[in-house]
Order: sequence, then structure tokens, then C-alpha cells
Amino acid sequence: MTVLLQLAWRIFRDSPKAFLRGAALGVTVLAMGAALLGLSGWFVTASAAAGIAGIGIGFDFFRPSAGVRFLALGRAGARYGERMLTHDATLHALAMLRGRLYGGVTRLPYEAQTRLRGAEALNRLTSDVDALDGLLLRLVLPAISVTVVLGGAFALLWWLVSLPVAAAVLAVFILGGGVALRATARNARAVAEADETALQDLRARTLDLAQSRADLAVAGALLHREAGVTAAIDASARQRNGLERVDRAGGAALSMTTAAAAAAALAVGGMQAQQGAITPATAAIGFFAALALGEGMALLRRGLAELGRMESAAVRVMALAGTPARPAPARRADPVPGAPLLSVEALTCRRAGAARDIFAPVSFTLQRGETLLLTGPSGAGKSTLLSILAGLIAPDAGAARLMGHAIADWPEAELRDTLTLVPQRSALIAGTVRENLSLALPQGTALNEARAWEVLDTLALGAVLRARGGLDTRLGAGGSGLSGGQSRRLCLARAILRAPKVLLLDEPTEGLDPATAHRVLTGLRRLLPEAGILIVSHRREDIGTTPHHIRLFPATTV
Repeated sequence: MTVLLQLAWRIFRDSPKAFLRGAALGVTVLAMGAALLGLSGWFVTASAAAGIAGIGIGFDFFRPSAGVRFLALGRAGARYGERMLTHDATLHALAMLRGRLYGGVTRLPYEAQTRLRGAEALNRLTSDVDALDGLLLRLVLPAISVTVVLGGAFALLWWLVSLPVAAAVLAVFILGGGVALRATARNARAVAEADETALQDLRARTLDLAQSRADLAVAGALLHREAGVTAAIDASARQRNGLERVDRAGGAALSMTTAAAAAAALAVGGMQAQQGAITPATAAIGFFAALALGEGMALLRRGLAELGRMESAAVRVMALAGTPARPAPARRADPVPGAPLLSVEALTCRRAGAARDIFAPVSFTLQRGETLLLTGPSGAGKSTLLSILAGLIAPDAGAARLMGHAIADWPEAELRDTLTLVPQRSALIAGTVRENLSLALPQGTALNEARAWEVLDTLALGAVLRARGGLDTRLGAGGSGLSGGQSRRLCLARAILRAPKVLLLDEPTEGLDPATAHRVLTGLRRLLPEAGILIVSHRREDIGTTPHHIRLFPATTV
């Protein structure tokens, strides 16, 4: 619960004025509802009493009826304003929270970030934020409104009716309502967590099925996977039904609490009316006001039913959004005169818990205008080596220097301006080819179309894109619409447009036929004549592309 309160305070700070105005309107809605029903009850009872007494012609019908209309219209207007303000503020706060969440993801270690690429992790991130949209709307703000209105109702009933009636109504709501709400929260906690788990399983299975449908059909496993999705749907429905049962039980308990409060007000007020302490019409105020006060308790019920889901989501969101920032290195010195672009000395790396290094100590230098090809079997650690050289993973031993300075000493922005890595699984976005290429450029910089076409033509991709609509060719999610080899070359073109001094390529020719692969590798030097290019590959065909140096490093047993 402490984490929920901390997160609620953080969300509140993003739009405090809107939330405060929304809370004030929420109190106004409940207060007007109680006043409306209380005034209506008094009006009907007093009118009937005046008619029975034969003094109806002297009874003032106009002011009470005007008050009823005012409260009815005012309540509707206040409800509309409260919904507008609080929902708008909540959406704005959740957008800010998503920004903090994704900022925390970027501060995670590289290995942890790679584990967030699956459907399950993505669903968890989005679902956790969605689960928190009711934190203020259905939990915190209703709790504030109910507390304020119950206190105000007690004072007004004491003033307008009597202290015994006010005390009876408040006591029933505090005792009965407190027990009902506490039972709802306790019973719903485990059910809400199970419902969220089932929902996440359903989302992950559905996304897996959608993305792998063709492969599953070829493997003959499509019907089996569809049956799994159907089973997940049934499991999610069962958990949702369980949560609804808890919610209905809580609603029934609160309805009984409201009825008990109204009965207590009627009994105490009736006795006082018989004693002549108050009039029957005045006693009716307590009865009808008690009926109206049950609305506030009902607002809290749904939020408490989702408390378990909110708590688990809040713990994960706060932990991820609070990822500490990486220590920023001091600004590097100027490049060391005569130093190679990249120098590696006895570099090794070991996975956590492993008995041996991933690869044997590696040493080499990369000069300006030089191309270096490192080969090795699959699993030899080639991608890990590139991640170390790109500053994403820290080595266990040895040194890696860029232009004479340790890579770890480079500020992030300067490192990315100087060195570019194209990993095996590069990402394209849904949008046009132009938009994908423009990701390589500084914000606000227009794409040089002549240079873009030069790069695309050199990489044997220009003709394909011209036939499809040029730079305005639209791609689907993840770059769908291009083959694997075409997507890889588009990512390579984007990296070349950055004009890095050092270009690191991980299996750049994977999925390409030998002729196209040769054209791509030989074209790199024409496009970046002064850059140092380091290529890792396990394809023997790439060795014949005449790099300046070839280094082989075998994998070791891990």
C-alpha cells in the first residue's frame, strides 16, 4: 500500500491543479446528491403533512422545488466537470509515467534490455501502466470525497436534524462500510492478481500466434496453438468472473450497509419525532440523506476490487521507472595524435556464473580507412565482442580504446556520434523509408535525398524501393513489407548516413546471396572511405571480400 501511495503522489504532482479541482467537484457531486435526496424527502413529507393539516395553501412549494432543480442540475454539471478534469489529468499523468518508465528501461544494463524484447515483457509494460489508471480515479479521489462528505453530512445532519440521527448514520457507514470495503479488498487481492496473470498469458499467446502464424501453419502446429489461445481465453474469463463475483458480493454488502444506515436514521428520527423533538419532515431528511450517502461507498468498491492488480503493477512500475542513471563519464580529452581509431588489447568477457571466458583474449587495431573481418563459428562470442566495443557491455579483462581513450570514458552522446553499431536484429519502425532513414540524423535535420539514394543504390536496394514508391514507400510494424535481406540493408543504409568514424557490423550479409553480399561489402568502403569498419561474420564467402586483415577467434567451452 505504501508503494501505491508513493505512486499516487507522483501522479498527482504531474497535474495537481486539475486533480484538486476534480476532487473538489467530486465532493460537490456527492454532497449535492445527498442534499438533493434529503431535500426531496423533506419536501415530500412536509407537503404531505401540510395537506393533511389543511394548511397546504399556505405552504411554500416554490423555494424547495427550486432548490431541488438547482441541486439536480448542479449535480449533473459537477459530475461532468469532475469526469472531464480527472480523466484528462489522469491521461496526462499516465503519459508522463510512460515516459519515466521507458526512460528507466533505457538506463537498464544492456543484457536486461535485451530480455524486454519479447511479447510477454512488452505486454507487461503496457498493462502495468493501464492498471494504474484507476489509482486516482477509483481509489484515491473517491476515498477523499467519501471522507469529506461523510464528515460534512454528519455536521449538517446534526444541525438540520439531530445529533442522535447524525451519529447513527455515521456509525453504520463507518462500521458496516469499513467492514464491507475491507472484505472486498482482501477477497479480491488474490483474484485480481490471478486475473492479471491470465490476461497477460492471453495477450502473449495471441501476439505469438499472430506473429508466427505462417511458421506454425508450415509446422502443422497452428491448430494446437489456436487451442492454447482458446484455453487462455477461457482461463481469463474464469478469473474475470471470479473478480466480478467478489465485486458483486462487495456491492451487496454495501447495499445492506446503506439500508442499515437508512433504517437507523428512520428508527432514531421516528422516535424523536414521536417525542416531539423534531418534526416528521425533519426526520425524513436523515433517512433520505443516508440513502444518498451509499453512492460514495459504491465508488470505492471497484477500486478496492482492483487493489491487488494495482499494487503488483505499482511495484514493477516504480522499480523500473526508478532505475538509477548510469554514471556519466567526464568529458573525454581530444583524440590522441597517432592513435588508431580502435585498439583492443587482450579483451575477454565471461557470462555470469560461467566457468570460462566466452572467447580467448582478443587483440587488434583498426586504423582509418581500414576494414577488419573477424570470423568464428556460431556461438563464438562475435556479437558479444561488438557489444563490448560499442560500450554496451563491460569487459571482464583487457582494454578497448577509441581514438586513444577507453570506451567507458566517452560521454554517451559523443560515443554514438563517433561509433555506430548495426546489430543482427536491427529495428525498423512502422512508417516510410524516409522516416526510417531519418532516424540516423540529428533531430530537425532534413534527409539529403541525393546521398540517401547513393547509399541505397550502392547497397543494391535503390531499384527495389523505386519500384515501390521511392523514399515514401510505407512499411508496416517492424519494417514488414521488406524481405529479411532488404530490411538488413535498409538498417545498414541508415547507419552509413550517420557517417561514423567507426562502423561495427554484426553479420551484415546474413540472408543475402553471394553476389549481393559481395556488392554490399565492397560498396561500404566507397561510401565511407575514411571510416574504420569492423565486420564479424561466420560466412566463409565474406572472407574473399579482401579486407585488410582477418582474425579468427574460436569459442571456448562455457
